[in-house]
Amino acid sequence: MRHDYEAVIGLEVHCQLLTASKAFSPESTQFGDPPNTNVDPISLGHPGTLPVLNQQVVEYTIRMGLATHCKIAERSIFARKHYFYPDLPKGYQISQYETPICYDGWIEIELEPEGDGQEPVRKRIGIIRIHMEEDAGKSLHDQDPYHTLLDFNRCGVPLIEIVSAPDIRSPREAALYMQKIRQIVRYLGISDGNMEEGSLRCDANVSVRRRGEARLGTKTEIKNLNSFRNVERALEYEIRRQIAILEQGGEVVQETRLWDAVRQETRPMRSKEEAHDYRYFPDPDLVPVVVTADMLERIRSQMPEMPEVRRRRFIEELGLPAYDAGVLTEERGVADYYEATLQALARLMPDGDRKVQAKAVSNFVMTEVLRVLNERSIDMQAFPIEPERLAKLVRLRLEDRVSSTGAQEIFNAMLTDQRSPEAIAEAHNLLQVSDENALIPVVEAVLAEHPDKVQTYLNGKTGLLGFFIGQVMRRFEGAPDPKLVRRLLEERLEAARAAGQETK
Repeated sequence: MRHDYEAVIGLEVHCQLLTASKAFSPESTQFGDPPNTNVDPISLGHPGTLPVLNQQVVEYTIRMGLATHCKIAERSIFARKHYFYPDLPKGYQISQYETPICYDGWIEIELEPEGDGQEPVRKRIGIIRIHMEEDAGKSLHDQDPYHTLLDFNRCGVPLIEIVSAPDIRSPREAALYMQKIRQIVRYLGISDGNMEEGSLRCDANVSVRRRGEARLGTKTEIKNLNSFRNVERALEYEIRRQIAILEQGGEVVQETRLWDAVRQETRPMRSKEEAHDYRYFPDPDLVPVVVTADMLERIRSQMPEMPEVRRRRFIEELGLPAYDAGVLTEERGVADYYEATLQALARLMPDGDRKVQAKAVSNFVMTEVLRVLNERSIDMQAFPIEPERLAKLVRLRLEDRVSSTGAQEIFNAMLTDQRSPEAIAEAHNLLQVSDENALIPVVEAVLAEHPDKVQTYLNGKTGLLGFFIGQVMRRFEGAPDPKLVRRLLEERLEAARAAGQETK
């Protein structure tokens, strides 16, 4: 983007809630079921049917409001949003309009530091409102060459719409904002946040203006943003397009545009004149939602520790580096697993240094556990090693009973072998020998067999110590502790040096 222009971006994020039944009817919300199997007369809009509000939808929405520092309305109402489209059988969508349940909140995103060694920049993005609504059905255009097919399973699935203030100034900030929203809904357990399944969708409003101007430019709305990458690329393209129009003396037209991921461009969908007049009015079939102080306090007491609070605690109480704390708290499942492993290790080693243990577990989770999750494309629920078993492996490493290479080999075996880490180590001859009396004869034999190299070492070529260590490690049956081998060799080589000096 040219430096003399700035973008002004606001996002409307739609998030499907993880309720077992729909917002106003009892059908299942299970994703992937056969088309038109999760429907009933209410979601299909049959005459004479009446909606019944799913109370869990209200509680999940309040959770999101509390997590994003919103005010919670004591009284809010549902409205009918009217438009005609084949996948909306009622002819209207139940939503909220003038009185959303959550309003006036914010979240913080963390921008990359501008230079080496600098701290990340934290930026606050305002939340104008969060409201409840129901989803529409799905039109399938690629199943039949001559017809568009309709799947009404999604009709009535509960959504929340999160409307940001126009505080976002770049495509990168927009993607970070979306990632933060997904992190929050997953931590709260109210949505899986899977963009590929449509659980998290985004529309973007974007305009450009010259830097320093207070007046907003003409905005366009971009739809069909179903991945973080598409959010960034669509906004980058649209910003360039609008700047080019203004530079040529033209005017940006207020319109809705569709992101074409194949052509990597936005294209017109409808103009301002063609925009829907939704004719909102209060839904006469639904009573107002009243949030009492007791209800709000109960929901607040059930809130999990949020990522930023947890990250700060990991740094301050456990002594973890900021990078480790950020990685470990990115996903709630990973953070829970980390803490469960650390607690199990504390029970195994009650007298150990808490911060040393915290870093040791962090190293295992960040390198080995996350590697397996990424390689297998699984989440923590499908990870095969329980926290207690990993804690036993970490203990073996902290006690120097296995080497770092041996620990990695044991970890890989534990993915399919349910035996204890110690049993696996014994079976694979990976337990380090720390018995000096057993090692001393081997150390002395190696030195006796290489007198020329011993003399070269004594003459100053100390790099030969690695040769001696390797000889001992290969000759000894088992896995001797390398630190102990090094110490024993150094003691005997220094003794030889001292003896040589005495004879001079």
